[in-house]
Amino acid sequence: MRSLAPLVCCVLVLVATAPQIATGQAAASETSSPAEPSIHAVYPDPVAGGDEGEFVVLDVPEGTDIGQYAITDGDGTADIPNTSARGHVVLSTAPNRTRELTDWPVVGLDSHLALANGGERVRLRRANQTVDAVRYTDAVEGELGVINGSVIRWRPLGASDRPVVRAAGGEVQAFTLPDSPAAPVQPIRNATERVYLAGYTLSSMRVADALIAAQRRGATVRVLLEGNPVGSRTATEASTLDRLTDAGVSVRVMTGARARYRYHHAKYAVADGQAVVLTENWKPAGTGGNSSRGWGVVTAQPRVVDGLNQTFQSDAGWQDSERWEAYREGRQFEQGEPATGSYPSEFRTEPVSVRRTDLLVTPDNAQGELVATIDDADESIDVIQPTVGDWNSPLLRALRRAASRGVEVRLLLSDTWYVREENTQTAQRFREWADRNDAPLTAKVADPDGRYEKIHAKGAVVDNKRVVVGSLNWNEAAATSNREVVLVLHGSDAADYFGAVFTADWDAGGFDTPVGALVALFGLIVVAGLAARRVSFEA
Repeated sequence: MRSLAPLVCCVLVLVATAPQIATGQAAASETSSPAEPSIHAVYPDPVAGGDEGEFVVLDVPEGTDIGQYAITDGDGTADIPNTSARGHVVLSTAPNRTRELTDWPVVGLDSHLALANGGERVRLRRANQTVDAVRYTDAVEGELGVINGSVIRWRPLGASDRPVVRAAGGEVQAFTLPDSPAAPVQPIRNATERVYLAGYTLSSMRVADALIAAQRRGATVRVLLEGNPVGSRTATEASTLDRLTDAGVSVRVMTGARARYRYHHAKYAVADGQAVVLTENWKPAGTGGNSSRGWGVVTAQPRVVDGLNQTFQSDAGWQDSERWEAYREGRQFEQGEPATGSYPSEFRTEPVSVRRTDLLVTPDNAQGELVATIDDADESIDVIQPTVGDWNSPLLRALRRAASRGVEVRLLLSDTWYVREENTQTAQRFREWADRNDAPLTAKVADPDGRYEKIHAKGAVVDNKRVVVGSLNWNEAAATSNREVVLVLHGSDAADYFGAVFTADWDAGGFDTPVGALVALFGLIVVAGLAARRVSFEA
């Protein structure tokens, strides 16, 4: 089982920067001295009958004999057994059950102690003196409440909270789809030691063949996907995953009551010393080049590769990761419509230099970093998205803030049938806002013009010197509940490449005339028509 140790030490980083989650409050009534243990977290509401396995986490200074302390909730008090400990120590009345949930040392409590789901004041005591205390309300089932000062943050048990990974400059391969379908698969085809592929779905025969070939070369090949994709899993994908498992490839899906993320929507691969990060699914419509406009990057920057490796290990090793063979038993899968489009190759894969690359993941750190990137823009922001979320979501508010201070903002949305009406309304709302506020913001729905079928790319070019590319749709649910992976490339070379792709897609067509101009144009037409009628009558 995955250790919880990386979780809480990183959760404190999130607590300092993330928006408050209105699920509970914590207040330290008495602050412990540096030499005393403190209450670090509470887990009052396990996903188990009778709440078996609930626990309290202490932060213990090195060499402390915790046997001189007791934990109490006011109704019951449990003495802590004599033991020397340091770091994070878990106290539980059901230690065997709790050890299934964490690799931290677990100390069993003999006395009765039950944490109320609706709220409790938990105190750490020594010699009848309160050393530390915390009060929480409205515990969330299956979530760990981590205390930071006067606030408690509830996170799914086992969820990561990774820091931003920043890699030194170098050269990366930039590619677009459907133009370069070989680019995201080539690192897998070259791998001899390891391939860890993460995705939302996987139904591409080309990708499956490359994974199986790597397995036969002796590489360790593992796949992690979403268990319940929107619209259900297709029969074609089920058959593809069966092929992989029959060949000995480890395939797991993220699902079940312990799922830490709303969707595992990340799209990346680690292949030996390279990594692929892209906006597309591992299927013919995406990486196959048969449908979608997508962006992607291949990089060998060690810190990025290592960061993605750690993310994969964390996500594949927890209790919400289930073997495909067990998951598929008794399930029926839907027939899907295959993507068979063919499109010209206008943009070749190109090596581009970068001054720095930032690896972001959600829900851990990406949204705050992207908002800061937008807020730092001085000249221009070009955004391409399949669709965007709520008008008042942080990323969209940041775009409007940028336009309000004079930054030229362009927002390009997909015209595919299932989002066309929504995107048309969104683009119109942005144009109306820009017209009212005299802001340099333009939004429109794309016209593929035969170069691709639909926009699935999720990216941005900022000030012609930074590029955002990854799996994150710009909406609040994806940013705060999904597992997503995003790269920010710093450097004008990368911005030139993806900026050229964006401009070509923008210039291809689509409705972007400002509402005010339309009204004026309509008025001119009406006046001209009336004048023509008057001339006719007088004649």
